[in-house]
Amino acid sequence: MDIAGVRDALHAQPFSPFTIRLADGRSLPVPHPDFVALTPRRVIVGAVDDTWSVVEPLLIVSLEHAAGTPGSEAGGGGNGRKAG
Repeated sequence: MDIAGVRDALHAQPFSPFTIRLADGRSLPVPHPDFVALTPRRVIVGAVDDTWSVVEPLLIVSLEHAAGTPGSEAGGGGNGRKAG
C-alpha cells in the first residue's frame, strides 16, 4: 500500500473510521483523521491512550472500514485496498 491510499481514506467525505492492518498482524484503529500524520516515507498513527506507532507504508496490508460505512464493500469489512 502506498501513502496515497491512506491519504484518500483520511480525506474521504464524510470521513469513515477505519483500521490499518499490518503485515505482522497488528491493527491500528483510526477513529478520526487527527490520529494520523503522514510524512513522505512514514505513516504515524496515534492511539487514544497517547501511544503512537510509526509505520512503513510497505507494511500496510489493507485499510478496513466497518461494514455498512462509506468506503466499505457490500458484505465485507475491507475497502479492497491491498498491498501488492
